Amino acid sequence: MAAAKNDAVPEAERLTGRSLAKASRRAVMLDAAASLFAERGYNGVSIEDLGAAAGVSGPAVYRHFSGKPAVLSALLIGVSEDLLEGGQAVASGSETPEEALRGLVEFQVDFALRQPDVIRVQDRDLGSLPENDARRVRSLQRQYVEVWVEALAALHPGSDLPSLRHRAQGVFGLINSTSHTVHGRISGPETASLRTLLDRMAWAALTAR
Repeated sequence: MAAAKNDAVPEAERLTGRSLAKASRRAVMLDAAASLFAERGYNGVSIEDLGAAAGVSGPAVYRHFSGKPAVLSALLIGVSEDLLEGGQAVASGSETPEEALRGLVEFQVDFALRQPDVIRVQDRDLGSLPENDARRVRSLQRQYVEVWVEALAALHPGSDLPSLRHRAQGVFGLINSTSHTVHGRISGPETASLRTLLDRMAWAALTAR
């Protein structure tokens, strides 16, 4: 019985390894898709292009996605889920409305500086999503906006909710506009001044009377 138990452990590890490798390849493909779609547009990229950019053959893409629409869906739904989950974590972990709002600004600025390609794809190619997936993305985005609105409502008591939504949406536009001037991911000391500028401008817009 001991021998059987010992034999089972390496097999479990091999399965875990395969699962991790598959997830890693999928992530590489989505990263490549974001870059290609941002550069050429969704309609200008083929499955073969996606495979080549990810270091695999075109047909190998089908091991992870049913087709090019599924790649776009996975990219935009995935990032929308990540934003909502991250925003909720920031808000729930904050002790005051101001802390929550400052944390949300920092979170959104960080996303915009790390993922400018994804923002460009979202802006240009949302209409290329299958209808059900487009509804899913819009639903997730509305929920993310409401995370901001809740913090804003606590900071601006008495303000009507539509005006607070407009305020949040305006700040998203301000922050996400960097995607049209920043190509690829940027990091390091060179981003410090841009990050500070975006933080200050966003905070001024959110707190303006």
